[in-house]
Amino acid sequence: MSSCCGPTQPSIDQTQAVEDRYGAAATEQEACLCTPVAFDASLLSPLPKEVVERDYGCGDPTRWVQSGDAVLDLGSGSGKNAFICSQVVGEKGRVIGVDRNSYMLALSRSAAPVVAERIGYANVGFLEGAIESLDALDAEGEPLVADSSIDVVLSNCVLNLVNPSARQRLLKNIRRVLRPAGRVAISDIVCNRPVPISLQQDPELWSGCISGAWLEDAFLEDFRALGLEQVQYAERSETPWRVVEGIEFRAVTLTGALPNS
Repeated sequence: MSSCCGPTQPSIDQTQAVEDRYGAAATEQEACLCTPVAFDASLLSPLPKEVVERDYGCGDPTRWVQSGDAVLDLGSGSGKNAFICSQVVGEKGRVIGVDRNSYMLALSRSAAPVVAERIGYANVGFLEGAIESLDALDAEGEPLVADSSIDVVLSNCVLNLVNPSARQRLLKNIRRVLRPAGRVAISDIVCNRPVPISLQQDPELWSGCISGAWLEDAFLEDFRALGLEQVQYAERSETPWRVVEGIEFRAVTLTGALPNS
């Protein structure tokens, strides 16, 4: 699988850089993480204020969720996207959020009963785990997320935080959990040129959704390689979000679907 990052791996502890930054951002709002996007106010109204304030994304992948869907939210963070989806899918649908940050999980899990009371039903659960390791087995020998159990996988500015060495596993797990005709809606940051190792080694740029970005064309190619059809950028910002050392970083939302067999 290709990515924007070269074969040499950064020497920084990427996971720890992300854990530290997002752990702090779970307790105190950070304005510069990713890029703000407007959401449907009616879907935000049942959510606790801190869930909305401490969400960090670069798009709105929830717009591709449908009534009755089983949704998997990779890197669910404060739970904002998951709680929006819970209202869209309705009582007959379900939503699973996966995140490895204990502070973000505490925030989303504490908000779940509050949102359930306000909307009249409970259909959201949050699992602790790395999004590239959805096949990790529990004590009963079952994977974190079961095979062919999900209608739509979504994520909001999180895939770029995964170490390049783990991206093939991440992509294979997305394919594994999708049902026939399953869909993806992935909002993320992409770049127009390969990111040099010097930028990959910067913990601020890595945890800030910059230096782990996929190459724009490679992002599409990697999802097509999974067997998804109609893979496209349903949304793509014309103006770069950031330009660092001449490299343009912009927000996109990638969509696609598996064939119905």
